[in-house]
Amino acid sequence: MSLLQSLCSSHPVFLDINRLRSLCGCDFPSQRSEIVNSSGKWISYAFYDGECPLCMREVNMLRERNEGYKPIKFVDISWDEYSPEDNQGLDYETVMGRIYAIQSDGTVVKDVEAFRKLYEAVGLGWVYAITKYEPVASIADAVYGVWAKYHLQVTGRPPLEEVLEARRKKKEMCEDGKVCKM
Repeated sequence: MSLLQSLCSSHPVFLDINRLRSLCGCDFPSQRSEIVNSSGKWISYAFYDGECPLCMREVNMLRERNEGYKPIKFVDISWDEYSPEDNQGLDYETVMGRIYAIQSDGTVVKDVEAFRKLYEAVGLGWVYAITKYEPVASIADAVYGVWAKYHLQVTGRPPLEEVLEARRKKKEMCEDGKVCKM
């Protein structure tokens, strides 16, 4: 099989809708879902920071594409209902540090692989296809690692430690019986 045939056979844009649905095998429990396809099954469960303006641009683009395929469930980790127990143990600090996605079989993927899976799910797999191969995969992960480390500061937000401390304080206030949003 040629490289092109291999790439094409693994991307939803080249599969018919029934084949795409067959890839969505099982369902993963969630506390909140925004988008589910008509069969109620999905391919990826994507975590995003709803307070990050740059992240929201990409999420909104994926949501628009998702309308045609519906294989992605989106979870805003800034929701006060966000629970690691409902999300393969991925706590707020972990998912704030890097992009994560959970596949319908329960596999957790992160970094460039997560982007690749999400883009594949909405028919844009060609954008990240090259990142499957070395040395591009290692280079892409290294570049993403730098972005992940500084994304809060680049988008005008305080460092992660300050975000975590503010969230902890707000949670303490909420536990005192006050109505508040995280």
